[in-house]
Amino acid sequence: MPENAKPDRTVDCLGLFCPEPVFRVRMELDNMKVGEIIEVLADDPAAEEDIKSLCKRLGQEILSMTKEDSKIRFVIKKVK
Repeated sequence: MPENAKPDRTVDCLGLFCPEPVFRVRMELDNMKVGEIIEVLADDPAAEEDIKSLCKRLGQEILSMTKEDSKIRFVIKKVK
């Protein structure tokens, strides 16, 4: 999947701290259809590992993860 894939929805977690970003991503994933793509923006240092482990636990696919300064951008595809 190309880096510029258009997400179906965005979760802006900038300024939020653990466990809020993971909680919001989980709620959003629960409301998505299989095949949809979500973009997650976060700047909590813990969010990187937290969101990676959430996706692994739920069996979802991280299409890309980019970091710029303190911001992290995940693109996640709901696969099940």
